[in-house]
Amino acid sequence: MKIKQVFIFKGITRRWVFNSMGIIIAILGIVWIAFAFAVHSYYYNTVQSYLTTEARVCATQFTRDLDPQTPDFYTTAKDFVDGFSDKDNMELLILNKKGDILLTSSDFLPDHKLSMPDFAQANASSQGIGNWMGVNASTGEKVMAVTSILRDTQGKVLGAARYVVSLSQVDWQIALFSLISGVVCLSIILFVLFSGMYFINSIVVPVREVTAMAGRIASGDYNARIGKSYDDEIGELCDTINNLAGELGTADRIKNDFISSVSHELRTPLTAIKGWSETILGCKPGDQDTLQKGMRVIIEETGRLSNMVEDLLDFSRMQSGRFRMAIDKIDILAELGEAVLMFSDRAHREGLTFVYNEPSSLPPLMGDRNRLRQVFVNILDNAFKYSEAGGIVKVEALNNGDHIRIIISDTGCGIPLRDLPRVKQKFYKGNLTRRGSGIGLAVADEIVCLHGGTLEIASEENKGTAVTITLPTASK
Repeated sequence: MKIKQVFIFKGITRRWVFNSMGIIIAILGIVWIAFAFAVHSYYYNTVQSYLTTEARVCATQFTRDLDPQTPDFYTTAKDFVDGFSDKDNMELLILNKKGDILLTSSDFLPDHKLSMPDFAQANASSQGIGNWMGVNASTGEKVMAVTSILRDTQGKVLGAARYVVSLSQVDWQIALFSLISGVVCLSIILFVLFSGMYFINSIVVPVREVTAMAGRIASGDYNARIGKSYDDEIGELCDTINNLAGELGTADRIKNDFISSVSHELRTPLTAIKGWSETILGCKPGDQDTLQKGMRVIIEETGRLSNMVEDLLDFSRMQSGRFRMAIDKIDILAELGEAVLMFSDRAHREGLTFVYNEPSSLPPLMGDRNRLRQVFVNILDNAFKYSEAGGIVKVEALNNGDHIRIIISDTGCGIPLRDLPRVKQKFYKGNLTRRGSGIGLAVADEIVCLHGGTLEIASEENKGTAVTITLPTASK
């Protein structure tokens, strides 16, 4: 199967996109936000930690550099600023006790008083450290500042050192990492989307083809077949649909053959009845031979019609679950003998040898006498129907203790090996050249099964057929 449509957002595809992909996008979105937040926190905490450490170290160093005999805060601070080695990365401001800026590492004093919350925090802190993050009023850039209190050797506050670093570079690094992680997440989403769409369509497209083919089969095109391209569940579905189409085609052919056969079977006796009725009406008064022959034909053909209609009604009742039986303790030998008697004259007319090996007695069984007689009549009718003049039809009844076996055999045309497994199926008729509706054996088999017995058929083409009916005897 060729995948002709790749992205069709409906049905299963749409559900997958909105359900599975929605969950994946939500998870990756949460992961990306958490990663960006973690990177932001890491960089800002690192900068703050570095500034705080630098401030502590420099405050201690400043106290050491201060001359204890003649402490000169400004001179020491000037030397300290001049020796500041990290002026390319941050700015150092020296403040007096009031917070006024005395010196800067950039040698430029601001032209207005700066807001320095970190200086007030450092003065209020027991550790002499304060930090602040905000926007530089003069440059408009985001900065981080850490202020440490400068003391003399006696611990007296002399001023403060303020370290200020721009966060522009840090924010750029954070944005870069966030962008890279976003691209990675987006790439994962696109990969999952495209691979998932390919996989989904490898299912959806064949299913659509199966649906279309099933529609063709439902409309009566039983020759339609689905090409199998996958050796998996989809391939098994294709095989199942193809097998179903074949079975439906066979069933449809059998149904059509059945209708044709029944139509022919109904037409033949009706034609005979109509023809002989017209002959009788037109015969001369006193022509008893013609009258008797015609009436005999009419009676026989009427019986055929009655049996055929009864089979059809029984079959209909079986299909709808309305088939009923009147179960009673019966003498099966009497019912079998009556069925044999019905075919004795027919055997003489058709030139067949009819042999009945009647036992002296058989144990009674629980069953419906009329239905069992119907079974015997149907099977005997088949034996006569498929036998030519000079053939032999034989009936045997055997007592097997808890079962009774009745064997009806003939030396007729037999059943081909390919047809033997299906002869008990409804509507099936292996030999279309012989009269019959094709449901007699199906009805007989169903009746025997309802009595708890079995109906088995053994046959060899051009040699004959033997039908064995096994029925349980009545329990004492």
